[in-house]
Amino acid sequence: MSWSVELLKKRYLKNIKENPDLFIGIELEYPIVNLEGKATDGEVVKDLFRYLPSVMGFTIEKVDDFGNPIQLLDPVSQDTILFEVAYTTIEFAFGKAESIQEVEERFDFYMATIQNKLGEANHAIVGCGIHPNWDKNENCPVAYPRYQMLMDYLNLSRNVTKSDLHHFPEYGAFICGSQVQLDVSRSSYLRVINAFTQIEAAKAYLFANSEFSGADWDTKISRDIFWEESMHGIYPENVGVNTRLFKDEDDFFDYLNHSAIFTAERDGQTYYFYPIQARDYLATPEIQAFTLNGDEVLIHPQEEDFQTHRSYQYQDLTTRGTVEFRSVCTQPLDRTFASAAFHLGLLVHLDKLEAYLRTAPFFTTFGRDYKSLRRQFSKKMLTVEEETAIVEFSKELLFLAEEGLEKRGKQEMTYLQPLKEELGL
Repeated sequence: MSWSVELLKKRYLKNIKENPDLFIGIELEYPIVNLEGKATDGEVVKDLFRYLPSVMGFTIEKVDDFGNPIQLLDPVSQDTILFEVAYTTIEFAFGKAESIQEVEERFDFYMATIQNKLGEANHAIVGCGIHPNWDKNENCPVAYPRYQMLMDYLNLSRNVTKSDLHHFPEYGAFICGSQVQLDVSRSSYLRVINAFTQIEAAKAYLFANSEFSGADWDTKISRDIFWEESMHGIYPENVGVNTRLFKDEDDFFDYLNHSAIFTAERDGQTYYFYPIQARDYLATPEIQAFTLNGDEVLIHPQEEDFQTHRSYQYQDLTTRGTVEFRSVCTQPLDRTFASAAFHLGLLVHLDKLEAYLRTAPFFTTFGRDYKSLRRQFSKKMLTVEEETAIVEFSKELLFLAEEGLEKRGKQEMTYLQPLKEELGL
């Protein structure tokens, strides 16, 4: 086994339990919008982050280079409220919970307080996967090394002659997603990743919410193009839907070994560089890297650099013993938790899900290229045949998810109601 695979295994397998309790981790990102249709006022949003600790008992966990709070933590629930890349996007990262209701209750309380405060300045949080005023905002990163590095790294696409990268490297400042993390075991994590890779077409159909006005793209999920045709997608294994199902753990880590490393820290300084696949990283004699000021320096690869390795696959094995599902756009506010419920119900019913996917008629008709199926079924207009097939496929998955939630016995089926209505059930 190569040393890079060894390091990746160490990073990603060390916290997986054999029989974990099933907890739910939910992360929700939202645009903060100026209701007059103008750019979001950064001062209004920074003021919100100064106000929240005084009324909600949150402590300030991180500040930007100018001393403005940018990450707040509730010591009891471990919920975090933070800026996601830019000052125009807010993220709620909830501490692990036993049921969706627990998260919803806290979310509703935070939202009431925040919307009230933002409303005083004619701003609001909206349920969109793309910031509605993306073209008016400054789209610059929060003054904090990690976000500055990410934006600078994405900006390298301007120098890449590979012509199929899009021209919106600042997209990190205006795309928003809805993520859920669920506990998996050493024996189940690959099954989970493989099963959920197969249903990306249905998820594209059910949860698309990021049409983009800035380009002529025939998709309701511009997030996919932003990710895949940016610096993050130079190596296809680094981002998006997995290009194949995995035979075993070695096969999975071989795939991960093809994902990218593009950042490193030395003496408290953050550096970024053109992406290098994990498998080639340690054998690279020296790397031409950039500082956050744009200066060029030479650094040498170190094993510790694998500690910040991060891939962006849509079913992502995390370092916390969970699989994170990353392919869903931020949802309209009236269906905030539909995606979490859908994933949770199917995970609980993994055996039945796998059995159904083995013989699903949908694949007989459209084949099993899961990456291109997601693109096909997120188009703005589907043919009658496509529409009929994807509705049928989605209904079957919804029945399974509902059964799984019933089996859990925590009354979480109500969160699927908006999806059922959309499918005419």
